[in-house]
Amino acid sequence: MEDVKLKYTGKIREVEIGVGDKKIKVGGQDCLNFHTFEGVIPNPPVISFEVWDSIPEDWPESCLVPYKDVINNPVEWAKKCVNEYSAKCLTIFLNSTDPNGLNRSVEEIRPVVEKLVEEIDIPMIFWGTGNVQKDIDVLKMVCEVASGKNVGVGPVVDKNYKQIGASAIAYKQVVVASTPIDINLAKQLNILLLELGVPENKIIMDPTIGALGYGIEYTYSVMERDRLAGLLQGDDKLAFPLYCYLSKEVWKIKEVSIPENIDFKLGKEKERGIMFEALTGILLLLAGADIVVIRHPETVKLIEKLIMDMK
Repeated sequence: MEDVKLKYTGKIREVEIGVGDKKIKVGGQDCLNFHTFEGVIPNPPVISFEVWDSIPEDWPESCLVPYKDVINNPVEWAKKCVNEYSAKCLTIFLNSTDPNGLNRSVEEIRPVVEKLVEEIDIPMIFWGTGNVQKDIDVLKMVCEVASGKNVGVGPVVDKNYKQIGASAIAYKQVVVASTPIDINLAKQLNILLLELGVPENKIIMDPTIGALGYGIEYTYSVMERDRLAGLLQGDDKLAFPLYCYLSKEVWKIKEVSIPENIDFKLGKEKERGIMFEALTGILLLLAGADIVVIRHPETVKLIEKLIMDMK
């Protein structure tokens, strides 16, 4: 019997993050993720390690332990990810700028960004807090400080895309366009960024996602529709790489956060969390993700093995 294969007419745009020998490329495929029997996938999915600029107060102990010696220093934290865990990409979460938290100013956080840009030579994505106005100020500063480094900045949303997008254009950075899990909103924001003048090879989509057991089915469906629209239906406004910040969603759910001494039937807390993160990551990769943000180093090993086995 002859194999049934889809014939794709579209192609996902290729986007580079970083510079030099350690830069990464995402996208570029002309078929669904891992469907190498149907097309060409020039760039395998990428794992981005999670690094915070302040001490995480809501992380479980199992996630704090691998970074306990560097948790107070985001630059050393980033270096540990690179040197000890062989990270190829980092997402730097500037959570200390949150107006509802530490509310650090742009001037306070600037030296941290400068040091990261100076001392870390792998691709980085800088992430704000989701506060529209504060993210404008913070991410515009990041774009300026990281001039020539081709970093990613996000989340860029419909209420601040003009300001952040203009800075990204001026300093030639990559924009991560973030929308609620909705294909039409994602397409609309992409169109707005393109009309603003952001180059086609400087846009990555963040569809926002749900964790295993908390909306993963809907997430999978929308991401799959994004990919099929770009690959099969000729919709080039959706043919951009996909970025998934899944670690935040996974490690806050009750099945992961309930200690084993409260409910032993759920199994060991650390192993439970790693498996939830790994399964969520694998499902998102199958749905079309090009970059997944992972918190625990042991989860990274599991997902890296899958990526290697599926290439």
